[in-house]
Amino acid sequence: MSGIVGILNLDGRPAEHRDLQRMTDLIAYRGPDGSGVWTEGPAGLGHRMLWTTPESMHERLPLSIHDGALEMTSDARLDNRGELFSALNLPPSAETTDSELILRSYARWGERCLEKFLGDFAFAIWDRPRRRLFCARDHFGVKPFYYYHAPGRLFVFGSEIKTLFCLPEVPTRLNEARIVDYLQSDFEDTEVTFYRDVMRLPPGHAMVVGAGGLSKWPYWRLEIRGDLRLRSDEEYNEAFREVFGEAVRCRLRSAFPVGSELSGGLDSSSVVCVARQILAQEGRAPLQTFSAVYDDVPESDERPYVEAVLAQGGLAPHFVRADRLNPLNDIERILWHYDEPFMAPNLCLYWDGLHAVAKQQGVRILLNGNEGDLVVSYGYDHLTELVLRLKLISLAKELAGLHRNSPPAWPIFRKYVARPLTPGALLRLRRDIRAIMALTRAGFRRYTSCIGAIFLRGYRPPRHGPDTEPDWVKSARLSQVTQWREIVSGFTPYVQEEFDRASAPFSLERRYVFLDRRLVDFCLSIPSGQKLRLGWTRFIMRNALREYLPPKVCWRPGKTSARASFNRGLLAFGREVLDDVIFGDLAVIENYVDCEAFRRSYRRYLAGEGGDDACSIWSVVILAIWLKSSGGTRLDGGRFGAGLR
Repeated sequence: MSGIVGILNLDGRPAEHRDLQRMTDLIAYRGPDGSGVWTEGPAGLGHRMLWTTPESMHERLPLSIHDGALEMTSDARLDNRGELFSALNLPPSAETTDSELILRSYARWGERCLEKFLGDFAFAIWDRPRRRLFCARDHFGVKPFYYYHAPGRLFVFGSEIKTLFCLPEVPTRLNEARIVDYLQSDFEDTEVTFYRDVMRLPPGHAMVVGAGGLSKWPYWRLEIRGDLRLRSDEEYNEAFREVFGEAVRCRLRSAFPVGSELSGGLDSSSVVCVARQILAQEGRAPLQTFSAVYDDVPESDERPYVEAVLAQGGLAPHFVRADRLNPLNDIERILWHYDEPFMAPNLCLYWDGLHAVAKQQGVRILLNGNEGDLVVSYGYDHLTELVLRLKLISLAKELAGLHRNSPPAWPIFRKYVARPLTPGALLRLRRDIRAIMALTRAGFRRYTSCIGAIFLRGYRPPRHGPDTEPDWVKSARLSQVTQWREIVSGFTPYVQEEFDRASAPFSLERRYVFLDRRLVDFCLSIPSGQKLRLGWTRFIMRNALREYLPPKVCWRPGKTSARASFNRGLLAFGREVLDDVIFGDLAVIENYVDCEAFRRSYRRYLAGEGGDDACSIWSVVILAIWLKSSGGTRLDGGRFGAGLR
């Protein structure tokens, strides 16, 4: 987690060194190990350095090769360095940085270099001979990339939105549509921000900017490549252990102490237990773990599961009393760092808790189990597949197992078994079968909207023979398509961006084991019976890692919720802020929220009658505070944004 910025004056004006210096200084916390600024004619790049890997200790950015023909700034970690050394015919060297490998790959393969990379990255390369800037962002959007483009005049980018506003030419006009999305918890758009003119480069995308304009394209899309068919559970287990172990191993590459979140859930515990073994085999220092505990709120506490993992030894544990944290503590300073309202009620767990403690321990790398539910998948669509294939005995066994392991099973039955069989659903199925029969072979993209609509209703299209059914439809299953849609949703990069903003002030790099592209491809390819088996969700991970995990964690049926602790903290510690905002002047949000209804909801919440309203109340309060701290709600670039310059 470093910081990058850049300017390209499309009208030919020289890029100003002082502008880039101001941009990099503004995000000094992202890179306390050094900074660099480079300018040449209309182009300029800047960097803040955070050393994490052994190779990064040799890194000086911006970086130039070929007598200045190529110059780059990057925030990158590559996980396939060995492959790149071989492909580039370079001798492996610990002094060759990941940024240099990216730049030399671009020199060799041009824009197609992106096909070679595994890892997390955001970078920009100034190609002097072509007079253009080449930019790219990693496959799942772990590294952020924000930009502003005024055709014919200016292109400016940065790791954080606030860096763009160092240039007075960049407007701060409010994007009302994004406010509506925020209030509806709709984060599907992967490009917009709360500012009309500031955009995000979507995950898996690249772009080229020059005098001829801006061109943007997806260099990678997650695809369903059919089923992985192995002969036994043990072969599936072995394959999972191999790909999961490699996803953990490459994220342990660090020149500093490594830490990991440990919640006691299946995902974080799996990361910790595998990482512990790898570090022990390599003779490295024990993994430091960081756990939130809720001693005063037992219904939110997972300490027994955390302690079961710690009892296996080889770990250096740290605990945070999350039940004593204020969800609204220091909120205006947090919003300055975030640049936008955020949908993360548990942020205080990281801001005042886990990230702060990790920094105190000298940890710069923090592993986590985020997106494990998404990538490994609960596999509930397996039930619908059993219904549509009339495998009723298998269906009954799965439902019985779900009822035994994690009752009540009725909501799952209603959604995945009963709903696809309603008369209206069956009529739609008949229509959709006709649509499938009318398709011809023409590739994946042409069918995305039609196929997506069919699968979202819970159907498995019928087989029609090799000449009438597209390849993608033949190979895909309901569970695959549902999982695919969840992984590629806009919410996935949104979560990574939120966590980047939460970790940046602590000079901390979060690494996401479950967003390893190889692991995602593997989990998307396995049969649905490996995801749900006899009522055990995420069956393959439980089964494959049963020798690593304590049984108490491996076969735990569900997880606790932090909602009770959040409600308690909001009222016990954040009540004064809530009252000041809600019973004060709400003019800044009256265009978006029914303020009287909002106050009535808050009064019900205070009376103990609206516990489910807590997150909605919290998010509106965050929006109101952000709008006030930003200077107002005018959309003409006037008063709004006055607090951002």
